[in-house]
Amino acid sequence: MKKLLAAALLLGGSTVFGQGADSYRILKTFPVTGDGRWDYLAVSPVNDYLYISHGMQVNVIDKLSGAAVTVIPNTTGVHGIAFAPGVQKGFISNGKLNTVTVFDINTNEVKGEIKTGENPDAIMYDEYSKKVFVCDGKSKDLTVIDPTNNMVVTTIALGGKPETAVSDGNGNIYINIEDRNEIVRLNTNKLIVTARWPLGKGATGPSGLAIDKVTKRLYAGCDNILVVMNAENGKVVATVPIGDGCDGVEFDASERTVFSSNGDGTLDVIKELTPDKYKSLQRLTTQKGAKTMTLDKDAHVLYLSTADFEPATGGTGRPNAKPGTFKVLEVGR
Repeated sequence: MKKLLAAALLLGGSTVFGQGADSYRILKTFPVTGDGRWDYLAVSPVNDYLYISHGMQVNVIDKLSGAAVTVIPNTTGVHGIAFAPGVQKGFISNGKLNTVTVFDINTNEVKGEIKTGENPDAIMYDEYSKKVFVCDGKSKDLTVIDPTNNMVVTTIALGGKPETAVSDGNGNIYINIEDRNEIVRLNTNKLIVTARWPLGKGATGPSGLAIDKVTKRLYAGCDNILVVMNAENGKVVATVPIGDGCDGVEFDASERTVFSSNGDGTLDVIKELTPDKYKSLQRLTTQKGAKTMTLDKDAHVLYLSTADFEPATGGTGRPNAKPGTFKVLEVGR
């Protein structure tokens, strides 16, 4: 890898690995109003709206123009947004309130709140089971919600801090357990844990997670390593170096491409050559703090959120974002 890095060609803020690699770049930058910390983003399934977690609210903007659409308020400590198109509802996890906000995905009108475990973080809707799954970071469990009646079905103990969850669309949910460096498999019919798989030596702090439903491969973003795992048996089949501070992983199925967004201000672009063989194509310079993202699967573009930061003042705390600098980066080819 060191020889490859030494021979890399720098193009417009990117490190391109190998010859003839398709180049990704920042296409647009959208300023977004308000201040505060941020986490996940989500593309609406019914219109051109982009939902952005942001402090005590969710900013909704037009993903094409960046124009502000509305704000969904009172989501203190917001983390994630999920959609259940069949019932025309959206769900927002509020980390500091220990609740999920329910809203109408057409009007963005708030319809209610649901009590969860402690510090609800990532949230997802599983089309197979027709359930919403909430990763409760502090209480180390999973809240399962029926979106038809906004009721909690059950709470499942996970034995560790859940970070992100993905579905294979066929009755299984896979969850990164950040403090145990493993992936848990959950059967969505029985709502029980059916497997625990270690991510392997050197793979720590798994955060971002994506899945290739065709080849049945999981992509777990760990500290400086992307781990590729067989979703059927838990075998680690490959590892790929990535930037520092990964908090988001996406997989573009039609392009056979994996993306890792990293807090150090880089985006890794990785090609799936075969189910067990991968090639680093590009390391794009984005902006420091742009560690979470979402993929628009139809347009094949990524959206990442970040802000400008105040100069470091020493200590180990996170630097403060400069007021009025929050933004979304659109990345594509």
